[in-house]
This record gives sequence, C-alpha cells and structure tokens, in this order.
Amino acid sequence: MTLIKSISGIRGTIGGAPGNALTPIDIVKFTYAYAATLPQRKPTPNGERYKVVVGKDARLSGDMVEQLVVGTLISCGIDVVKCGFASTPTTEMAVLFAKADGGIILTASHNPRQWNALKLLNDKGEFLTAVEGQAVLDLAASENFDFAPVEALGNIEEEDFTDKHLDAVLALEAVDVPAIKAANFKVVVDAVNSVGGIIMPRLLERLGVKCICLNCEPTGEFAHNPEPLPKNLVELSETVVREKADLGVSVDPDVDRLAFICENGEAFVEEYTLVSVADYLCELAEKAGKPIATVSNLSSSRALRDVTEAHGGKYYASAVGEVNVTTLMHKVGALIGGEGNGGVIYPAIHAGRDAMVGVALFLSNLAHKKLSVSELKKTYPPYFIAKNKIELSDSALIDKILSELKSIYAKEDVNTIDGVKISFEARKEWVHLRKSNTEPIIRIYSEASTMERAEALGNEVIAVAKKIIG
Repeated sequence: MTLIKSISGIRGTIGGAPGNALTPIDIVKFTYAYAATLPQRKPTPNGERYKVVVGKDARLSGDMVEQLVVGTLISCGIDVVKCGFASTPTTEMAVLFAKADGGIILTASHNPRQWNALKLLNDKGEFLTAVEGQAVLDLAASENFDFAPVEALGNIEEEDFTDKHLDAVLALEAVDVPAIKAANFKVVVDAVNSVGGIIMPRLLERLGVKCICLNCEPTGEFAHNPEPLPKNLVELSETVVREKADLGVSVDPDVDRLAFICENGEAFVEEYTLVSVADYLCELAEKAGKPIATVSNLSSSRALRDVTEAHGGKYYASAVGEVNVTTLMHKVGALIGGEGNGGVIYPAIHAGRDAMVGVALFLSNLAHKKLSVSELKKTYPPYFIAKNKIELSDSALIDKILSELKSIYAKEDVNTIDGVKISFEARKEWVHLRKSNTEPIIRIYSEASTMERAEALGNEVIAVAKKIIG
C-alpha cells in the first residue's frame, strides 16, 4: 500500500492502514486541512461563505472518496458544488464558472485502478503554490482540527459543467470550427473507460467529426494500462487502421493528457502533442504580428524551442511540475505551454492541461494544413527521448553526483533550477538528471536526433556518475 503526500495533493492506493494508504482517515485529514487553510489563500470568500467545487473521474473508488470529501467540506462550514463525473480541466474551469473559492479533483490521473487522489485548486482553478500546498500538509500533520457547529454547516448543490467547458473551447478564436467541419474527419477515441468517454465524443460531435468510440463507457474498469503510451495503445492503433480513420485520440482517466495515433497506426508521440499545437498557434501569432513566448519543463522535447524560434518567438524552460510551468507562463505572458507528457496549457481559456483544447487546436491545424497526421509529423524537428535511472542505496550520494556533474560539464550549458540539465548546444542534445521525491534514485532523461544517440548520451552520463561514487 502507498500514500504519497505532496504540495499538489495526496495520492495513494485504496485500502490498508491510515498513513500507509489513501484511507478514509487520510482523506478527511487532508480535506479538512485544505478547507481550514482557505482563509490564508483567500481572506474573503466570493459569496457569503466559502464555496468549493468537487469533480471526479470514473474510478471505482470515486463515489467513496467523493462522499468523504464533500462531507468533510460541509462539516467545515463550506458550500460544495458537486460536478459529478468531470475531467480535470472541466473541474478547473468549474471553479471559474461557479465563482468558487477553490476546487478538489478526485483523480489519480494515469495511475492504475487501485489508486485515487485529491488534487487541490485555488480560486483561479489552478494548482496550489508550493507555499500553499505546504501549509495544507503541515496542518494535516498537526491534526489540530476544529469543525463547524450544526447551524454553520455548508450546503451541497450539483451541476454538470461539461457543456460550459465545451462552449468555451469552441469559442476560442484559434479553433476553426468551419474548417474542421469541412474536412470531414473520422477519429477514433480511446477513453480508457473513464470520463473522457463522456466529454471527448461530445466535443467531436460538435466539431462535425465522425467519432468511433473505444473504451468510452465510464465504468472505471480500465481496459488497459491507463497511461497513454504507445505500448498501451495497440487496440487504438489497430482500430484506426481498420476503420481508415484520420486520427486516433487517447486520453488518460482524467483527460488532461493527450496522445495521438497517425492514420497509419503509428504513434504521433506524446511529446509532439504540445509541439504541433504550439506550431499552429505560433504561426497564427506570427501572421498577426503578436509577441510569441512558449514554456515547457526541462524534461520536455527541444522540438518546442525549435518551432518557437522558427516563428521568431522566445522559448522558456521551467522546473518539472504543472504548477511550475503555469507560474512561468504567467510571468512571461506565454502564448502556449505544457509538458511533454501530452499536456497542453492554453491560457486563452485557462491555465491547466486540457485534452479538449488540444484536440480542437490540433484538428484546426490539420484542417488548415490539409496533410495527413503522419505527413504533419514529418514537418517537425525529429527528436527522441531516452529514459533511464540510477538506483542508490544512500540518498546522500544523489547530491554529490549532481554537484560534481555541474563541474565536470561546466563548459556546456548547465541549468540547475530542477536537478541538473546539461545541454550540448552544438549537437542539439541534452541530458536532465533529477532526484526522485519518493525513492533514492536519480531519473535521467536524454534527447538527441536518434534514439540510439539519446540512449548513448544517457549511458555516457550514467558512467560518469558511477565514477563519481566509485
């Protein structure tokens, strides 16, 4: 059994002992801590009292977790808006639609069925900052609880925000609905039997796209490993080819990550979801003479930087983590940003990863370019990322390795905002080393123009690290 506490929320497996899994006691403790720290984040509520929205994916434990979270919130004197089945971006936007003071998303994202989590939002529908998240962790650990008296209990209302979310997506200036409808696209959607099966077909129908549904019943019985990686999307690839579809769309259980399958059944590759959408938006901005800035995290593909600079824009890199990406996006006024795991963040609608926005923008680009998906992929710089790790029995060695690598590669472009990233600019290659927050390992991502070269670069740095520790 596992329980992981972080500034963005609490995540764990269902069942087991308190403190070692996501049990009812842990759920109540962290929900209380979130509620009790609301006045620190927002001294004055939008209404007479604080209001929090709660949305969930289709996990088997969703109803149980929802009842505990909602019950705890109203016991703290907070009004609750239950969104029911809702994607993560829908719940984020529901905070704005409902003029709420915060939100809690019940989802463990791409984790298997035995997992669930509480993801915590501020009054802008964005994840808490490190300081705000730490305040929640500290209060939960103190167990210094004080619930509201009976006359001050909160109220519960229910509202489905799915269509409001889709209205906002379709209203985006960059989403060319007429062009998409004229293209007569056929798309296969694999929603892994979660809430993507509710919202994604509805979006495609409104875009005039013929949608073939695969695993779209929101039963919570995931049809395959829910992480949208090529090895988990064999059925989707086969269906795209068999149905002669233009595109395959895969989303994770809470629909904030997005991966595409080309018409020939090959993976478009998650890293290029953001790259393709950004290229389209940068092209529009360049034609309009508008400033262009893009953001992704240090472990994401260099391809985003390449396409940004090709349109005369400026690329920025953040530490890993969605809140770090969005914070930097706000700072630099980014047009588009996200993460290489298929997360598209378009602040013109809201500052959160949104697969619906990603699909609408991708289809707009495809309709304008009049290319097949595989042809579109060939227009982007070819990069490959290799993922490795070093396991250590002594976590103290991690800092030693990272520190000495900075010195060894001092002549290269070294970034230390999140671990150590070494960029070999002349070769357009990089390697990024980060220590895990949960186990004594160093994660090593490396990128180059071929997978063989990416693997070799990663192995080269691993060999240097092993020399450091003897």
